Order: sequence, then structure tokens, then C-alpha cells
Amino acid sequence: MPSDASGGIGRLNETALHAALKQWVARPGDEFEAWVDGYLIDVVRGDLLIEIQTSGFAKLKRKLLDLAERRPVRLVHPIARETWIVRQRADGTTARRKSPKRGRIELLFAELASIPRLLHEPNVSLEVVLTQEEDVRRHDAPRRGWRRRGWGTVERRLLAVVEHRLFARPADLGALLPREVAEPFTTAELAEALGLRRRLAQQMAYCLRELGVVAATGKRGNAVLYERQAPRGVAIIGSQPLRRRR
Repeated sequence: MPSDASGGIGRLNETALHAALKQWVARPGDEFEAWVDGYLIDVVRGDLLIEIQTSGFAKLKRKLLDLAERRPVRLVHPIARETWIVRQRADGTTARRKSPKRGRIELLFAELASIPRLLHEPNVSLEVVLTQEEDVRRHDAPRRGWRRRGWGTVERRLLAVVEHRLFARPADLGALLPREVAEPFTTAELAEALGLRRRLAQQMAYCLRELGVVAATGKRGNAVLYERQAPRGVAIIGSQPLRRRR
């Protein structure tokens, strides 16, 4: 198929957040919504293919791995560090308040758990973008769950990018492990050291194990014990790397 630089096809169902991130990512000379090897790509920068995914990494698994056999691919994923909730009422008025919840970079493991070995591919990199966003909600009680009392998100809007971080290899993700956690450690201890929910700490440990950054080395009761694994040619004493002499 020919390249659609205008983005007419890809933008039919594009969200406001996706469109804004595409503009943030873009550099002079980039192509938007271009066809490469049968896939519609968000941004093409020379040989580099850039895909923006706000959620649901599993949906991109086949596409990313197929493209990575021939070209470098970068997956860009936003995490809202700060969110303002905007409620649009039926009478046309709105109310805006800041959410007490704060996103953090470790939330990427909740998505990465569906493709835990993604960064084993040498042509794949992952860029996490920490943002300030608006979460726009409207009331539609018959279709919404009880938790939000009928209010549902209809749009996420990008206000600002406050930080971004590129992960190009498994060791880059391993750098998110806290140095203060003693080894071997359990996911409960990892959760406590980072101030995470236990579920997220389990997803983090699972991804890092699949990438060879940590290994399961035993059990303490019913809890699995994990230890850091040294990259090839590096020995680890405690949490500090020590290069082997040749």
C-alpha cells in the first residue's frame, strides 16, 4: 500500500492523547501514518519505526516482532504522573479537580507483562513518557460500572510531558530495581522497597526474570526468592557490579 502522509486512514479512530504524543515525538522530516511492510506506522524516521501505544501492548506483539526482524522499532508509552479529572455534565457545565493518584515509571511493567521478552529483541526499544493529563469524563449510568457512579472516561488529553526515559536493552529495565533491597528478595520486599502494590511488584519481577535480569533462586516459605543476574562478563557482589579480569 502507498504511504498515507496525511494520516487520513490512521486518524479515523485516533484519540486526542495519541495525536498529541505523535506531535511531541515528531522531528523534521518524519513521515506520519506511513505503510511499511504491510503495516501502518505512526511515525517513520529514516529506518526507525515509531509506534505510540497508550495501553494494551499485547495488541502490537505480532506487529512489533515482525517489523523488528528488518528494522529498528521504538514503542512509545505514556504514563500519567499527574491527572486532572474533568467532568462534563449534561447541562454543559464542567467541574475540574486534581486526582490524588500519581503515576510512576514502574507502571510500564503492567503493560510489558503481556510481552515480557520484548527488549530481548535487539531492534526494539521502549520509550516511557511521563505526562500531565486531563481525564475527561461524561455521565452514562446505564453503561458504566458502579465504581464511578455512571461516569466514564471519553478522552485523555495531553497537557505536558514532564519526563521521558528510553529503555534499549534488558539492563536498562534492571536499573529500576532499588539498590537498597537486600538479596535474595521476595516480591513483597520489592513492593515495600519501591512503595508499589504487590501485584505490580510481581509483574516487575516476572518481566525482569523473563529478560534474564533476575533469576528465581529458591523459596522462603511460599514466596519465591529473586537475585540479580550479572550481564555477560560482569560479576555482582551485593548490588554493586564488579568487572571480571580477563
